[in-house]
Amino acid sequence: MALLNEKDDAISQSDFKMSMRHLAGAVSVITVGDEEERTGFTATSVSSLSADVPSVIVSVNRTSSSWPVLEKYCRFCINVLACDQEHVAQSFAGVGGRRGVERYAGAQWHKLATGTAALKDALTVLDCELETAIPHYSHAILIGRVRAITLRQSAEPLLYWRGGYRRLQIASALHPEN
Repeated sequence: MALLNEKDDAISQSDFKMSMRHLAGAVSVITVGDEEERTGFTATSVSSLSADVPSVIVSVNRTSSSWPVLEKYCRFCINVLACDQEHVAQSFAGVGGRRGVERYAGAQWHKLATGTAALKDALTVLDCELETAIPHYSHAILIGRVRAITLRQSAEPLLYWRGGYRRLQIASALHPEN
């Protein structure tokens, strides 16, 4: 095991990013805006906050093209991707230079009650109203109140771990048949 910083020195961005790649996470696409102002981003920084008043936390880089659109519309949709939707994650990550509404190409979408676009056949969809945005260095922590939920029961999640997309591997070795 390598210790990258045993002193009280500042942690480098590259060391921090490498460490965070060891956290396996569900892959989500966050959609924001409406019509020709639609945009969005790929995120693994989605977490539940409260079940009492259903709410979630997402972080977004404030230099992202999604940030001003999110501030304008004050709503967003979390589309948790299924294992067959890696191409959507790539698109919203900007692979191939895709920006704005171009990111929606190659997938089927429908409009939710709040007006935000939702991915058809996502693992789960959380339609959110922005309650609070807390600036913190380069990012903003978004707190969204969940207004509607859609579930897809028959799919497995797309995961991100160590810099790559992964799928669950059900290990038969955990329960060997005798």
